[in-house]
Parts: sequence; structure tokens; C-alpha cells
Amino acid sequence: MAKNLEIAYLLDFYGDMLTEKQRNAIDLYYNDDLSLAEIAQAADISRQGVRDNIKRAEQILTELEEKLGLAKRFSDMKQGFAEIIRAADSIEKISENLPQEYKANIKNYTKIIKAASERLSGE
Repeated sequence: MAKNLEIAYLLDFYGDMLTEKQRNAIDLYYNDDLSLAEIAQAADISRQGVRDNIKRAEQILTELEEKLGLAKRFSDMKQGFAEIIRAADSIEKISENLPQEYKANIKNYTKIIKAASERLSGE
């Protein structure tokens, strides 16, 4: 299961680096949960041909991540933003006794951080 999620995640990052046949086969296999036989029938190729396309695509995706590390960096950035947001929310909650000017600044910083996090996630 973890490998399935990892490959689907890598496909989001590096899918355009695959051939159309590889991208379609791996997308149908991992994202649409079709069997090799179902994909072979739809693509009018052999089951072995589908398997070869998927295995080669997995290898390419894994190698790209090992070399570039974009998916890992993105995941780390999302996690970092989540930690910053939690800290900002905590600061905002404990700032009740501060002067209004400070509270307004803290609220604004929290808003900016959340907006940046949403842009990163494409929300």
C-alpha cells in the first residue's frame, strides 16, 4: 500500500517525464486500480507489455526522485508550513493580553503564513 501511494505521489511530480504509454499505464494501474489485463485490453497490447511499461515507469519515477528530490522537498515544506501554522495559532491564542496593535500584527502574520501554505498546496 505504501509503495502504491509513493508511486502515485511521484507520478504527480514527474509524470510528464514519462512516455504517454508509460504515463497512461501507470496512471490506470495506480490511480484507477485497474489490473494488468484490463489495461492491456484497453490499450490493445499484451499484459506483459503493460507490465513492462509500468515497471519502467516506476524505475524512471524513482530515479528522478533520487536525483532531484522534488517530492521530498515539497513534502518537507508542507510539513514545515504546518508546524509554523500551529505555532502561529498558539501565539495568536496567547496574545489576548497584548495591546491591540500587537494582536493585529500577529493575526496578520498568521494570515500571511496560511495563505503561503495554501499557495504551496495549490488550494
